[in-house]
Amino acid sequence: MPAEPIAPPSVTAAEPGSRRVRRLVTVLALAAVLPALYLPGLVHDFFDLKIYMRAMDWWAAGNPLYDYAQPDRVQGELYFTYPPLSALLLRPFALLPLGLTIAVFTVLTALAVVVTTRWLLAPVIARHGLPRTFTLTVAVLLVFAVESTRETITFGQINMLLVVLILADLLFGVPQGRRWAGVGVGLATALKLYPGIFIVYLLATRRWREAAVASATAAGATLLVAAVAPSDSWRFWTHELWATNRVGRTDYTGNQSLFGLLSRFTAPAEPNRALWLALALLVAGYGLWRAARAASAGDALTGLTLTGLVGALVSPITWTHHIYWFVPAVVVLVDAALGTNPATPGGARRRRWLTGLAVFTGAVIIYGVVSFHDWGVAPVHTDSPGEFLVRNTYVLLSLLLLVALPVARWGGPTAARDRKSHQLDRTPE
Repeated sequence: MPAEPIAPPSVTAAEPGSRRVRRLVTVLALAAVLPALYLPGLVHDFFDLKIYMRAMDWWAAGNPLYDYAQPDRVQGELYFTYPPLSALLLRPFALLPLGLTIAVFTVLTALAVVVTTRWLLAPVIARHGLPRTFTLTVAVLLVFAVESTRETITFGQINMLLVVLILADLLFGVPQGRRWAGVGVGLATALKLYPGIFIVYLLATRRWREAAVASATAAGATLLVAAVAPSDSWRFWTHELWATNRVGRTDYTGNQSLFGLLSRFTAPAEPNRALWLALALLVAGYGLWRAARAASAGDALTGLTLTGLVGALVSPITWTHHIYWFVPAVVVLVDAALGTNPATPGGARRRRWLTGLAVFTGAVIIYGVVSFHDWGVAPVHTDSPGEFLVRNTYVLLSLLLLVALPVARWGGPTAARDRKSHQLDRTPE
């Protein structure tokens, strides 16, 4: 009797071929969604970058840099508001065709997204044995989908370039005790002021040498520019720096800071400065205390993430494209969820909470605050809780993460400097 033919084994979900197909489908699906997410942002038409270039042309013609003003239907007038160092670095781009300048800025931002995402995820991939190429590809696509990235690209902003300087310093330079530690933070501060909160973080974590290097770098760069453009430098540091009206209306929904939240209650009047200062000091004190605890435990990523959220909350003006720090917050949450043992009821609850918060944060920052429904200016209607939540989403989310972001205990500052820290057990706070 002839033997029956043996049927070929069926392809199961566990086999490599099936996994590759699922991963490819996932990547293609995410890539297909990106153009739709960018459609609302295309109306920005590199608006901010065009202002920079016009201001550079105005400056090159011999006019005072900070006299440049451009009419705007929402904000009234728009000005060049960056420190003089930024102007000096932007000025050569005015010699290029605008299209080429836009291409350069877009490519540099895209490269910065890829590089920083790899920096954030490499230890997580190693700790949990995740598929490297697939995980990085999906993560990069998701970061491109986030509103802060979309707004940075479509406005022509420089935020991701500052993020590269800060992360290079605080993920590698400071924890590993590099001689150049602090230089990145100092340069970022001289370029846009906002990163100065990370100098405060270095002080809070008693990194005296790094804080001194950062301060000296910021001061040195500023003085160097003052030698080249003395009158514009003097004007910026003595007057324009304190004129918050130059950066736009603080009650605009895109301003996702504590001052923006208060402004939406009191517009068209300004909020009480004493109240805002008290809230800002309270938030800064608590957030930096938690950040210092994270640094002491060796968790550099959580420490700098908390600091970034503090900076976004306490700055008078924090546009949506400034708040990159939700991205590392999601990485921290996912890392903690994967490192939590679900075998016990407490561990299972914790993993569900961390995973849920990561998914919620990711969904919020991808949908965004102004991308699909720009509420513009005018007071919040306090009898409409939904409007209050929508117009202050990032402020409220930042406050939630300031409290809820877990700290991984890596054994203290010595372990934080260990380049093989991914081999340590992660025990979230």
